[in-house]
Amino acid sequence: MAHWLFKSEPFKWSWQDQVAAGERGTAWDGVRNHAAKLNLLKMAVGERGLFYHSNEGKEIVGIVEVIRAAYPDPTAEPGAPWVVVDLKSVEPLPQPVTLAAIKATPALADMALLKYSRLSVQPVSDAEWVLICRMGGLAV
Repeated sequence: MAHWLFKSEPFKWSWQDQVAAGERGTAWDGVRNHAAKLNLLKMAVGERGLFYHSNEGKEIVGIVEVIRAAYPDPTAEPGAPWVVVDLKSVEPLPQPVTLAAIKATPALADMALLKYSRLSVQPVSDAEWVLICRMGGLAV
């Protein structure tokens, strides 16, 4: 199974908002970048992702799970190529992992978060996933 990172500005959609959506989850809408869209199209139900607060906080704060594979984005113009996946929160990281901590960790130097900082939906390698989870206080 693949792993992902989802970036959101907390004032638009925060970890607390994601948690409040409960088991029904929510559509990850508004993606308007073709590379991010291609990542959404690759996702399968059950895959997990890191929830990252961008701009404010700049830290990974929780784990989410894909509960519905890609379908047309209801917020897009009719006929537009944009898609969404549905996500639910799984658990918070006991210790948020900051962007500064990621930058200071040599094993994460090739992480998409550092190389493609503006990409809102990104792949995360298995090794990166394990390391980030451990840094955040989760047993993997």
